Amino acid sequence: MKNPSLAAAMPLNAPRSAAPAAARNANVWWLLLLLLALAVPFQSVVYPVFVMKILCYALFACAFNLLLGYAGLLSFGHAAFFGGASYATAYLCTSLGVGPLAGLAAGALVGVLLGTAVGAIAIRRTGIYFAMVTLALAQLIYFLALQAPFTGGEDGIQNIPRGELLGLVDLSNDTAMYYLVLAVFCAGFALVHRVVHSPFGEVLTAIRENEARATSLGYRVNHYKLLAFVLSSGLAGLAGSTKALVFQVATLSDVRWHASGEVVLMALLGGVGTLLGPMVGAGVVVTLQKYLSGAGSWSTVIIGLVFMACVLAFRRGIVGEIQAWLDQRGRR
Repeated sequence: MKNPSLAAAMPLNAPRSAAPAAARNANVWWLLLLLLALAVPFQSVVYPVFVMKILCYALFACAFNLLLGYAGLLSFGHAAFFGGASYATAYLCTSLGVGPLAGLAAGALVGVLLGTAVGAIAIRRTGIYFAMVTLALAQLIYFLALQAPFTGGEDGIQNIPRGELLGLVDLSNDTAMYYLVLAVFCAGFALVHRVVHSPFGEVLTAIRENEARATSLGYRVNHYKLLAFVLSSGLAGLAGSTKALVFQVATLSDVRWHASGEVVLMALLGGVGTLLGPMVGAGVVVTLQKYLSGAGSWSTVIIGLVFMACVLAFRRGIVGEIQAWLDQRGRR
């Protein structure tokens, strides 16, 4: 017997015969994207460091999308996990001399611990109250990062050593570092993909569509919400730790509320509730920031105008609109 919660998330007239073909086509596209990513260090169009920044923020956006797009929880405090993990990795690698893998693992663990503490408080509320609680708790993390003696205050923690991978590969080489970042992103994305397409992900979708019905079916809704929040915060922490190693610095900009706003922008721009959407949104926002950096404060205005235009033209986000168009064309 099928899971009854799926009735809230799946249409009754879904074409089952097209599912295997669609899955095969999706696998082909994912393989092509992976091949393109593997070839980045061997071309001269974009720099590997720039692509590494996109991958870090794409993982951050995927983590946020897992919470908003599939669990229906809007968090305004995800910068706390992203920046808190970057500070943890920076401190361990600089002061204690741990290796890069241990630093990344510690950053993900810090994200999980912070997410457990924040989520246990925030999930008691819903809607805008949930968002405000996450924002308030994230501001506490920001002031801790500003005042704590080991964070460097406004200067942050600089000159973070990348170290060597397993004592064999020198990560000061950008090509080697790029492949580590790509591996971290692929592992995080694979986890998100597995969660979304698991029974747990189906229950999350059912909770997002109709929480009262999911409760009436016997699901412990708050437990599912908390687990989704912890998974999202752990992946956000992994993204922050990776960024700290790539740029060898952890600063207040990583934990400030602006970073939370940016990840919301990335998810909405690419398409909430889609796997590819956060990656596209992160690529668009990071590219705009790079090429508009010479415009000073006007860059924020221009990015805001681009966001407004995309929201008006693409109500489901870039990827969401493309998927809707392809689905409509397939039905015709």
